[in-house]
Amino acid sequence: MRWFLRRLLFYVFALWVAVSLNFLLPRLMPGDPVGGVLAHLSPAQIQSNPGIVQTYRDLLGGGKGSLGSEYVKYLGHVATFDFGISTSNYPSKVTEVIGRTLPYSIALVGVAFLLAFVLGIAIGMVAAWRRGGIVDNFVVPAMMSLGAFPAFFTSLVAVYFLGLKAGWFPIQHAYDSAVTPGFNWTFISSAVRHAELPVLIIMFVYAGGWVLNMRTVMINTIAEDYVAMAHAKGLSDTRVMTRYAGRNAILPPLNGFAAQFATAVGGLVFIEFVFSYPGAGLTLQQAALGADYPLTQALLLVFAVTVIVANFIMDIANFVLDPRVRTG
Repeated sequence: MRWFLRRLLFYVFALWVAVSLNFLLPRLMPGDPVGGVLAHLSPAQIQSNPGIVQTYRDLLGGGKGSLGSEYVKYLGHVATFDFGISTSNYPSKVTEVIGRTLPYSIALVGVAFLLAFVLGIAIGMVAAWRRGGIVDNFVVPAMMSLGAFPAFFTSLVAVYFLGLKAGWFPIQHAYDSAVTPGFNWTFISSAVRHAELPVLIIMFVYAGGWVLNMRTVMINTIAEDYVAMAHAKGLSDTRVMTRYAGRNAILPPLNGFAAQFATAVGGLVFIEFVFSYPGAGLTLQQAALGADYPLTQALLLVFAVTVIVANFIMDIANFVLDPRVRTG
């Protein structure tokens, strides 16, 4: 319990730092971000919502109060999920825009990255256990080669050859244009079909790192005495590989899961841009280019919170799997 409270306090502090930096960045930028926001609104839009100017001044700076009072107001807005109105999607609220786009990114990156982790761990485990075999000599180099290229470059190549030339996959948007989003099989099947190629790209690009990491750790683990003892007991190779060697070898790669996940979240912008996938990454890119400060600021905070939560979940998983953490 003491360990859990320490980690919880640490991540609460990290969350506060992320929120505070998100508050300071627009105020440290040259120029007037409020003026940039209001420039996207027509006089009629401003007149129809008299409080919009002060709302943006409270959110982005430039208010009449001190920096401290603005900070307190900002924390209040964050606590109530009030990030204002998106100027590029006027009159939609920022939370409404994020609510429409974030589920696509969660499904895309969440599923793809978990598959990449499982695939990389499995291949690395088998490659180390059967060194010099087919998996070690051919599959591992192929996976490492795919992981050596940036995700957006691999995406462009896949779109050209697998989408345009071969016609195996859809190459843009998250579902067919004739389909209405909803909880029905027509929409779900269309969404799955459009997500297949982006998921494959993310999975194979990031699996290579897990393959190399797991293979290296697994080779060292195989040489441990308890693995030799398991063999001496007459246990099957599969049981020794997964329950004895693999269970302990997975801990170092698991510790790096959150860091790799942060990299994947950062690369989400480019992948969604290539596929015109209407997720949070593409929305962030469009909001930044369109000087939509409220939406940009909120999405950056969402990405930061996502990485913090991923680190916290990995810490809990490490606590459950590694007895040394519980006794430390």
